[in-house]
Formats: sequence, C-alpha cells, structure tokens
Amino acid sequence: MSARIALVTGASKGVGRGIAYGLAEAGWDLAINFHSDAAGAEETKRVIEAKGRRCRAIPGDVGKKSDVEEMIAAVVAEFGGLDCLVNNAGRQTWSSLLELSEEDWDKTIRTNLKGGFLCTQAAARLMKDQGRGGSIINIGSGANKQPFLNLVDYCASKGGLDQLTRVSACELGRYGIRVNCVAPGAIEIERTREESPDYAGTWSPLTPIGRIGSPEDIARMVVHLADDAADFITGQTIYVDGGLWTQTHWPY
Repeated sequence: MSARIALVTGASKGVGRGIAYGLAEAGWDLAINFHSDAAGAEETKRVIEAKGRRCRAIPGDVGKKSDVEEMIAAVVAEFGGLDCLVNNAGRQTWSSLLELSEEDWDKTIRTNLKGGFLCTQAAARLMKDQGRGGSIINIGSGANKQPFLNLVDYCASKGGLDQLTRVSACELGRYGIRVNCVAPGAIEIERTREESPDYAGTWSPLTPIGRIGSPEDIARMVVHLADDAADFITGQTIYVDGGLWTQTHWPY
C-alpha cells in the first residue's frame, strides 16, 4: 500500500464526515461507512476524492456482525489493508428513564456499544494479522462521565465505550494496536442545531474557552491519534471540549 487507510463509521454527515475530511487532508485514503444516508455518504466521498484521496462508501449496520465482517472485507478488497478505525456511528433517544422503551434502549446500545465492540474486534483481528499495528479511535461524549437527564441509553452506551477503550488498549497493545477515545464537547452539527434553535448561544457561555466546537476540532485530535506521532498514547479518553467537562460544577 502506498497510503495509510482509515475506516470511519457513520461518516455520511456530522462529526463523522468532519473526521473523514480531516484524515483525507492529512493524506489518508478513506473507507466511509453509512447505514441509511446513501446520499450523504456520496457527498462525503465526492469531497474526499476532490481532495485527491481514494474513498469508498460502504453500507452496513455496525450492530450486525455479518455487516461488520462484510465491511472489513470490502476495505481489504479495495485498499489491501487497514491502519485506522474510527468508531463514530451512534444514536440517542430523548426520553426519561421511566418512559424510555426497551426497543429504543436496545437500538442505542446495539449501535453505540455493540457496534463499537464488533468493529473494534474485526479491525483488531485484521491489524494483528497484518503485523504492523494500528490505531482505533472511539468517539465518545461528555456522557462518558457526565449524567445527562433524558439520555439514559446514550449515557450508558458512552460510559461502556469508555471502558471498552481501556480494556481494548490493554489487550491489544502487545500487537502495536493503540486504542483511544475522543470525547467531544458542545459541537455544532445538523443534529445539535435541531436540538437547540440557538445552539451557540446556549453552549458558548457554558464553555470555559468561550465558544462551541466544530467537527474540525474533533478531526484534528483524531488525525493526531491516528498518526505515528502518537505511538505512545493508548487507553486514554481525551476531551476535546473547550474545558466544558472539566468543570466540577456544571451549570446544566
């Protein structure tokens, strides 16, 4: 292979799309996963190719083992191997604990946590066999440690992802595979704009650095963790949040 290869799940929009763009700008070729938004994935692919990098859009449900196995096989067929996995695909349900349905709980855990496990396992097996190490980066949240009311399924899944990161790093380090988590703060994307009509106005005053974040902020950290310059960093959760989750008395 003449270029490093990264797979980003849930890359049809939002933070996943921003991460894919950042990796492409840093010289990576991309496989981008999507579940239902084929048009969004094609737009991501078009922009990546316009940056001069190779890209393949691969459909699949990260919570389904057969889909994940097919996705990894497609990456190998297209690019010959894999150097970095970014577990970004996710979902959430706005509901109180008492009202949350079992179906929504299962969907969120299946995508956010089981999906992270299945993709990590499949990618790590490939990276181990390749014998050249690799980087796995999970996209977490302030919900890794901060309880959010009416997001019980999301908080549980992201807390689990935090521990998946730690255990995976300890088990995979012997193969030269590093596993870290990037936990964004208040990031303005399509979904968060729908949640709050004045997202920046709401979250900027709560963030010590005085502004909200963008997908580019997250992408820069992912690019660093994917690179050999970070080859002694593993098992860490890094909060890219402008100090938001550092506050001990969070005014939410």
